[in-house]
Amino acid sequence: MTAGAALADRWRAARLPAAGLHLDSAACSRQSLAVIDAANQHARNESEVGGYVAAEAAAPALDAGRAAFAALAGMPDAEVVFTTGSLNALDLLLGGWPADRRTVACLPGEYGPNLALLAAHGFDRRLLPVLEDGRIALDDAALALHADPPDLVHLTAVGSHSGVVQPLPMIAELCRELGLPLIVDAAQALGQVDCAVGADVTYASSRKWIAGPRGVGALAVRRELMAGLRPRLAAPDWLAGPFTVAQQLEFGEANVAARVGFSMALGEHLAYGPQAVRARLAELGATSRTALADVAGWAVVEEVDEPSAITTLAPVDGADPQAVRSWLLAERAILTTFVGVQRAPLELAGPVLRISPHVDTTADDVETFAEALIAATAATSG
Repeated sequence: MTAGAALADRWRAARLPAAGLHLDSAACSRQSLAVIDAANQHARNESEVGGYVAAEAAAPALDAGRAAFAALAGMPDAEVVFTTGSLNALDLLLGGWPADRRTVACLPGEYGPNLALLAAHGFDRRLLPVLEDGRIALDDAALALHADPPDLVHLTAVGSHSGVVQPLPMIAELCRELGLPLIVDAAQALGQVDCAVGADVTYASSRKWIAGPRGVGALAVRRELMAGLRPRLAAPDWLAGPFTVAQQLEFGEANVAARVGFSMALGEHLAYGPQAVRARLAELGATSRTALADVAGWAVVEEVDEPSAITTLAPVDGADPQAVRSWLLAERAILTTFVGVQRAPLELAGPVLRISPHVDTTADDVETFAEALIAATAATSG
């Protein structure tokens, strides 16, 4: 048995059987029974001893989750704040960013809701040059950043609209050389590609490749940068003393059970071995793109050897991604993703269909999807 197959067996055995074929991990992966039990046990503890007492008891598990997130981001000394997800993390960060330093460089493939948040917080956006596939053109970007430095660089490491992986280590090194803060949106990257590049800020959600609960995420910020943030919901002067900036960012009600589940999922990911998980996911991406390359009505966006599990299918000859996605779910119980242009409004020309298998997917599963895609395309055309 290969290492990838052994990992797939372990992953599958840790979960309930899927009700169909789940190819939607870039949206929401399947939680393990241990993650579900951890969140459930905390909820039971809240019922038995009270929510605040239970939260105090959960502190070691939550601290372990913060440490695991920081390690995966390559930021072992960072302060980590739990959030409700990636968009909430970016909102907290931008809301506390100095008002006189609000120019941001990003890529044309930036996630649409991120663009909306940047605009809402008054950031002046500058687009960095990219190659034809949407990957950053490093040399040209270096010249642009040196000639007119922004206050921060925001990079979505893997987009919501394609599986193209940005050269994160090289971008991090470039930003360090230029003295520019690098903010990494790792929502689609954490657990799928290596994010341990030591950015200044890294944030991500629980529910995607890490396979934790919905409604929780994390924001890791270097301590010196965190100290310069001014939270919108800040403690008043007479109360500010006992609270750090990180604690102020976490003010408000919280689903502690979800945070406990996320912490468990992070621990499981480390136990599986992040490198082994990444290798398996890249293998599945290549398998999927090879199997789907000749399906009529669709063009595979990524190169076969792109190091991610995401395969994006662009329609040709009038195929309708939204109708096909609905047909696959209703008729074959196959879960995929419809990607509308709002996910990357500055780059995406039209809607696409996306699959994102996790490590338990098999080559036979991919063939099953390929056959179903042919049937779905025929059933929904014209």
